[in-house]
Amino acid sequence: MSTPPLFHLSRGSAPLLVSFPHSGTYVPPDIAARMTDTGKTMPDTDWHVPQLYKFLDSIGASRIEATHSRYVVDLNRPPDDKELYAGQKKTGLVPTDTFKGEPLYRDGEEPTGDEIAARSKFWKPYHETLAQELSRVKAIHGTVILWDAHSIESVLPSLFEGRLPDLNLGTFDGKACDADVIDAVFTVAKASGFSAVLNDRFKGGYITRHYGDRRKGINAIQLEMAQSIYMDEGPPFTFRPDRATKVTTAIRAMIAAALEAL
Repeated sequence: MSTPPLFHLSRGSAPLLVSFPHSGTYVPPDIAARMTDTGKTMPDTDWHVPQLYKFLDSIGASRIEATHSRYVVDLNRPPDDKELYAGQKKTGLVPTDTFKGEPLYRDGEEPTGDEIAARSKFWKPYHETLAQELSRVKAIHGTVILWDAHSIESVLPSLFEGRLPDLNLGTFDGKACDADVIDAVFTVAKASGFSAVLNDRFKGGYITRHYGDRRKGINAIQLEMAQSIYMDEGPPFTFRPDRATKVTTAIRAMIAAALEAL
């Protein structure tokens, strides 16, 4: 497989930028050669999430989509690897185990401190481009929605108790998004037929917290979805169109509500 670019960017005309930081699956060969069999299956990937957002071009949205796995570097973590959720399992900038605690690397093959620092070359270009595109869109419209698109296995005892709600919206406890915008989105989420929560277990990762600023007209919203609502959660992580249609309808309605509330 040839080395892909670090991300794909598509520029649109609407006041909306959608970010897909965790849907990539590419791992450079020198890293993959040291990984465990479990690591190579990439269980913590945001599987198939871009497929659920195929309508974005039709509404004029901009989008940025990572190609590399979050196991190479986690684009939704701060560059200093500061903890985001105090008192809970830390999923770091350069992970060394899965969400379930399984090792990603064979014994003695874990990344060194120097290697972790060097992996900034995978992190910086995504964020530089994301920031530039936010500035471009905001200059045109005066305000912008940054929608950070994610999914996760619905049952992960190391991260949360019980089964995760279907739709988990986060705005860093209201700091990252105007109240009218997120209220409109959450109203649609609750009426979608899926279970929905706001600023509960998932309040937004680095992207939401760093770029979102309601005072400056940058309305950042993270949507973390339970994967069970649109796919099979175990390998080979099969996409389920019979479930996904309803999910896409809900996402599209939430985004429409956000744009209308701007």
